[in-house]
Amino acid sequence: MTKEELIHRINDLEWYDFEVKEAKSELPKSIWETVSAFANTSGGWIVLGIRQVGRNFIISGVDNIEKLEQDFLGTIRSQKFNAPVDAQISKYDIDGRKVLAFHIASSPQKPIYFNNPQNTFIRFGSGDQRATNAEITAMFRNQAFGVKSEQTIPGTGVEMLNMDSLHGYRNYMKIWGDRPELTVNDDEDFCKKLGICDQNGLLNYGGLIMFGKYEFLREYVPTFWMDLVEIPGSSVAAAKVRYTYRIPEQDNLWEYYMVLIKRLRLLVDTPFKMNREGFNIEDQSQFKILREALVNMLIHADHFSTIHSCIHVYTNRVEFFNAGAFPIPLEQIGEKLYSNPRNPIIAKLFRLVHLSETVGYGMDLMREWKPITGFDMSVTSDITSTTVTFYLQTHNINDNVNDNVNDNVNDNVNDNVNNILNFCISPKSRREILSHIGLAYHTDAYQKHIEPIVSAGLIELTIPEKPKSRNQKFITTEKGKSLLSDKSVSR
Repeated sequence: MTKEELIHRINDLEWYDFEVKEAKSELPKSIWETVSAFANTSGGWIVLGIRQVGRNFIISGVDNIEKLEQDFLGTIRSQKFNAPVDAQISKYDIDGRKVLAFHIASSPQKPIYFNNPQNTFIRFGSGDQRATNAEITAMFRNQAFGVKSEQTIPGTGVEMLNMDSLHGYRNYMKIWGDRPELTVNDDEDFCKKLGICDQNGLLNYGGLIMFGKYEFLREYVPTFWMDLVEIPGSSVAAAKVRYTYRIPEQDNLWEYYMVLIKRLRLLVDTPFKMNREGFNIEDQSQFKILREALVNMLIHADHFSTIHSCIHVYTNRVEFFNAGAFPIPLEQIGEKLYSNPRNPIIAKLFRLVHLSETVGYGMDLMREWKPITGFDMSVTSDITSTTVTFYLQTHNINDNVNDNVNDNVNDNVNDNVNNILNFCISPKSRREILSHIGLAYHTDAYQKHIEPIVSAGLIELTIPEKPKSRNQKFITTEKGKSLLSDKSVSR
């Protein structure tokens, strides 16, 4: 910071990374609160020798600049703080008065506190605030960023997984993935190849969160919960009713993804496409961007936080509200490729079926929202949560959901038909088909989504003489294959 920049900041009360304190021969006691606050957030400047009176700043200077410098540096490197704090020193002479400034860097070892954890502070606006217990806990969890999902859980096993979810994922991989060697028949061997359990069969947190049965996932990760709420207004206060739609609770993360992605597709006009061979058809659709935002929310979520991740759909915007801080300072977005998911296991599982990248391009893709739509996209983040917002015209959200539900029913049905036909090139059971299209296994779903395709002669029973056989499966007919050959499959 130059002398000119310092003088400019002195006269501007809106600098949140800047704190002035009066000091003559002793360091002010409040300085350690500010050190903690800057180290726990985005860093900032502490300037000694300036007194604030109302909206005015008076340069009072310091008497013994060398002593204050040594006292300050000695303390931030001592046992007073739980971890060393990095500081850059600058000295100024303004109208014959000495001014001492320290730039406190954002610490990678948050929380930074003095004497005990209760003396943990964060920067809030232009002042220092004592961190809440939730914020302190979140910072401790962030110390293990990228590690928790890989930890194995004693006493667990593959039997604690929802097999419909696991088989649905495996079938999805057969269609969209490019690792056929992973799609083995044995469930435990498949889990070991995926890296969601160790050689002894113990599950890790990532695997349990992704595919676990409801009761076991809530036992080991009781805070796990995803949500989507559609609100008929530009704010909760403006809405005439609390919400018009809310996603039902699902067993695990994979089930949440399958339901959430179908709902998000109703919000925009252009779907992401994939051809029948499973290769991406490059496009810059709104849906592709929302899908990327969804996957990023799932792989970066702090599933151990009491704050749950949620998609808020308002009449003028879609907000992806996530538990957990953004992995890098927001000002560094776009400067370099950065891939450091909070949940590497979960990130890998999405990557294996081409629903996620791991090379850091996700944010670049999401920033394409404005060039495509003409509307803004924004990211905000603090210690405990992150919000990514995509703005749309008012009628493009809740109205669009209702319109698409009515106007695009046939398109969605055709998508399901094409999906099922492609899936049943090799014989599949009723349960496998319904799981593949993201539906629960029950009679109504079968009658609505499978029976009409059988009646149309597009798929047929493998054991037609025993329609109720426990071994009954369905296979795509020549008529069905002919229909597929004329179309690309919507993803």
